[in-house]
Amino acid sequence: MNPHSNKAIRIGAGLTLLAALLAFAARVASAQQTAPRRLSLGEAARLAAAQTAAVQSAQLRVDQARARVTQSRAALLPQVGLSPSWSSHTVNSASFGFNFPAPAGQQPLLDPNGQIIGPVRFWDFRGQASQTVLDLAASQRVRAARSGVSAASAEVATAGENAASGAALAYLRALRSQAALQARIADSTLAMDLLNVARNQLEAGVGVGLDVTRAQSQLAGSRAQLIVARNDRDRSQLDLKRALNLPLDQALVLTDSLTAPVTVDTNESAAVSRAVENRPDIRAAELELEAAEQQVAALRATRLPTVNAFANSGPTGFVNHLLNTYSYGVQLSWPVFEGRRREGQTEEQQAVAKEIDVRRRDLQQQATVEVRAALLDLASTREQVEAARTRQSLAELEVSQAQERFRAGVAGNADVTTASLTLNSARTGLIDALASYQAARVSLAKAEGTVSQIR
Repeated sequence: MNPHSNKAIRIGAGLTLLAALLAFAARVASAQQTAPRRLSLGEAARLAAAQTAAVQSAQLRVDQARARVTQSRAALLPQVGLSPSWSSHTVNSASFGFNFPAPAGQQPLLDPNGQIIGPVRFWDFRGQASQTVLDLAASQRVRAARSGVSAASAEVATAGENAASGAALAYLRALRSQAALQARIADSTLAMDLLNVARNQLEAGVGVGLDVTRAQSQLAGSRAQLIVARNDRDRSQLDLKRALNLPLDQALVLTDSLTAPVTVDTNESAAVSRAVENRPDIRAAELELEAAEQQVAALRATRLPTVNAFANSGPTGFVNHLLNTYSYGVQLSWPVFEGRRREGQTEEQQAVAKEIDVRRRDLQQQATVEVRAALLDLASTREQVEAARTRQSLAELEVSQAQERFRAGVAGNADVTTASLTLNSARTGLIDALASYQAARVSLAKAEGTVSQIR
């Protein structure tokens, strides 16, 4: 065989193997990218609290507050600068306003009508330094800026709690839509069984065509509800991914269920205490009040004197005759009267502090109301769940008895259809009650400021 042919065959085989390996790697990567992500209710809440856009924006505001601290601190740090300069200029001697007298019989040194002197080329290599020795107002402004950082950090926690609450509710809506889809599938299965029984009885000569038609109508209605439930499930999945800031193509597997056992502390006084202690919006208001009070102190401190030390040095003069000159000293500045501008600023900032204090006390009152309302909803929905379960059990028993009568030929399928509709409504009612109970649980956690810790 031609050696060139053997070489071509080996090259072709190698390229084929390489292409197969690349295709396999692409399939593995694709499988990894599309692998479903398992997610519990608590994980969804914590994920939203960590990475949603609102939380990221709040974190950027913390960075801005830290930058303001750096800006405020600059007033207390040394200021150093260099200002080398070169200039060339001419002068009209008539602008001096005087003339040099000339000796008798000689021309005056300067033309009395003015003459141009120059050009004069001047160099100045100057360096300056200054240091604030005492400025209590600047020190207070630094403290106020640091309090602003703490307040901004608390706003991050507030944004995280809000994002976690929104994600938890979106998770519950997704769970509800999944449960509703399963219920509609069960309804469709029951309708199909009823249709098969009606057809069998018609073929056996013990049934009537009306029963078949009625069963077909019920099956069509169940399929229509199934389509709506499937769309709701897909929409709720999209909403959940958006709430979690996840790629919309990311597949999710929800590991919790509406019927998952839940342990909730329903002690009202303990819940109110947790809310006042843990809620980040209350903490943020307290820190904002502290920052506002620091601003008031900074404005009041501007009445006090400030002391600055300064110095500058550098060679100056003509290029061939540079001599070093310097100056240094200490300056005391004490504002005596500024037209009550400072008083107006202080009054404005005091009003701001009072407004924040009013909002803080209102938030504490609101937290108490929300805790009590959530506990009421929790107790009510718990009873609704028990009532809905009883109703579904009775509806299932009604369907079973109606089916037995229909199969025995002692009644038409009208009773089965009616019982099936009742069961459909009972299943939906139980799903709604379970979803409401879980939502009340999330509402209580939000009122306490502990959504990110939910399990």
